[in-house]
Amino acid sequence: MKPLYLIKNVHGRTVDLLGNAIISGAYAVGTSLPPEPLLCEQLGVSRTVVREAVKSLVAKGLLITGPKLGTRVLPEDQWNWFDPDVISWQSQNGLTYDFLKDLQDLRRVVEPAAVRMAAERATQQDITEIEAAFAGMKKAVEEGGDYVTFDLRFHQGLLRASHNRMLVQMSKALGALLRTSFEISTSLKDGPQSSLHLHREVLDAVVAQDPQRAEQAILKLIDGARDDIQLVLGPRKRLPKITQPASQLKAA
Repeated sequence: MKPLYLIKNVHGRTVDLLGNAIISGAYAVGTSLPPEPLLCEQLGVSRTVVREAVKSLVAKGLLITGPKLGTRVLPEDQWNWFDPDVISWQSQNGLTYDFLKDLQDLRRVVEPAAVRMAAERATQQDITEIEAAFAGMKKAVEEGGDYVTFDLRFHQGLLRASHNRMLVQMSKALGALLRTSFEISTSLKDGPQSSLHLHREVLDAVVAQDPQRAEQAILKLIDGARDDIQLVLGPRKRLPKITQPASQLKAA
């Protein structure tokens, strides 16, 4: 019998392979997956692994199963866009303009409300964690390094500082979405350096416990990121793919 960690690894790889295939269009919307024995042969795994992988993809909204239906691919509007795996697969296969528009709309709805709450409710520990994330961003700009990871920590820290349980849970789900946005916007030359002071304005407003100022500052930051993304993507016919790990900045 295989050790549990090996079984989990095989399951994870199988979910990744099938999820990527669905999002890439290898299995078109409305069509059925190949019969189970054929999938086992193609993927080199057991029926148990295939069945568990299918269950995972059903839970993520990519597939539907039924006695007379078989296992069919669902349309994009039914995929769970808050699932980090779904976001990762979409990013790896190439982004879409609709995806990025939806992301920017979501940020404009969620983050300003969360930052207002953070300005009212943030504890000293919250402030310390957000300050540390900002320091990491600043160091990456000045000395080179991983800017995106600290940028993500900054924004997730703001969501946690709202002390709203729903928003705190959403911060976990939004992580992959935000990272996708940051990877694009920070690829613009001097983009991270020019946005650093905007992050500082948000943080200063939260520290000052000024909800209105904090909301205005985060909207300015979000709209600036949107403009940066449009500059990066404007001349492109094909959108970029986002891969792990986060890109590293060169020293200023």
